[in-house]
Amino acid sequence: MTAARHAVLLFGEILIDRFPDQEALGGAPFNVARHLHAFGCMSVLVTRIGQDEAGARLLQAMEAEGLPIHGVQLDSKYPTGVVEVTLTADGHRFDILPDRAYDHIHPRLSRMTALAANPELVYFGTMAQRAGSHRALRHMLRAAGGQHFFDVNLRDPWISTERLDWSLQHADFVKTNDTELERVIQLLDLEAVSAEAQAKVLIQRYQLRGLLVTCGASGAWWLDDSAQLTKMATEPVADILDTVGAGDAFSAVFMLGLLHHWAVPVTLQRANHFAGAICRIRGPIPEQNDFYQPFLNEWFEPQSGS
Repeated sequence: MTAARHAVLLFGEILIDRFPDQEALGGAPFNVARHLHAFGCMSVLVTRIGQDEAGARLLQAMEAEGLPIHGVQLDSKYPTGVVEVTLTADGHRFDILPDRAYDHIHPRLSRMTALAANPELVYFGTMAQRAGSHRALRHMLRAAGGQHFFDVNLRDPWISTERLDWSLQHADFVKTNDTELERVIQLLDLEAVSAEAQAKVLIQRYQLRGLLVTCGASGAWWLDDSAQLTKMATEPVADILDTVGAGDAFSAVFMLGLLHHWAVPVTLQRANHFAGAICRIRGPIPEQNDFYQPFLNEWFEPQSGS
């Protein structure tokens, strides 16, 4: 009982999150790819890892989960991505180490992967564009079909207004959180007071099909290109262990809704439910595949003859 095999191409970082007490596999594109794969999509990740122990662990984990690895490039010079995660009174603080393998994704190899994937939907963010990999993304998007889902992940000091503007120009759908939305408006020197007005300005300026805004415990909302606003209040989540990866979980299910043409209120409710479940485990990715089964049972009808 699974979803149809919709093809999704994802670009960006794959890395090791080092928490004070453990290490976890991470990177927003990897997290989203892992969730979409579990929900039955063909998730092809274009990324780059070092020829080191961390890279071997990431590759082994992808193979163990059945994720395609032909988009993973190997680098003999630069090490695998690492994020040092520390807990503070205000939540998690992320120290994203510079000059990693995913900063040097190869343009031609990325283009070849895109041509072979023939995706319905392409996912990319901001983090992997901080250095040379931006050129690879340009090549990949030119070669890839499908619509583009841009996930805004602003991380100081790795923020480029020029590349943010470029990304919005090449997006069909954009996902951000409420804090980032305000920051985007400031960075682009746009004028809009309310969050809804800010979203409307971005949709009009960049000819987006819609903008998704997550607001943490306050829920989420979606504004489309016809100015149709859909809001969703969130239900309280009990027994939260951490919120790492909640945004990626929300993105993955929202993309699933786009692929399956779910109604927007249904998509928002399901994305919120799944993100809440991720908050009840340690890290962004569940250790066991049976974590996904209740969602598969609820969201997809049994296939005939199964």
